[in-house]
Amino acid sequence: MDLFPKHILDKLIANGGANKLRMEAGDDTVDHLPVVKLFAPDAGATWLLTDIDPDLPDLAFGLCDLGLGYPELGSVSITELKALRGTLGLPVERDLHFEANAPISVYAERARCAGGILA
Repeated sequence: MDLFPKHILDKLIANGGANKLRMEAGDDTVDHLPVVKLFAPDAGATWLLTDIDPDLPDLAFGLCDLGLGYPELGSVSITELKALRGTLGLPVERDLHFEANAPISVYAERARCAGGILA
């Protein structure tokens, strides 16, 4: 499965570019809706990604939950996500049915309260 088909990759890069311009102008970044939900079916990890740094195209930003009860906003390497295998050797998958209904800050707050991503 392609984790980042063109339409998703384009949106992640566009969001990253918009935030880069805002930061350069001294403005706050946009609280984007997650573009994609990824999960490790045999490792309990989940990622909700909102953007990709246009200067570092291997670096995505979003809500990361490694299944340890401490989800946090941060960056993750796309190369590492593609190479990751869980305990049974299964690769990371994209949730084909995920549709964001709130900005990433809302997902982050819910995840902090629940101890994991609820999406």
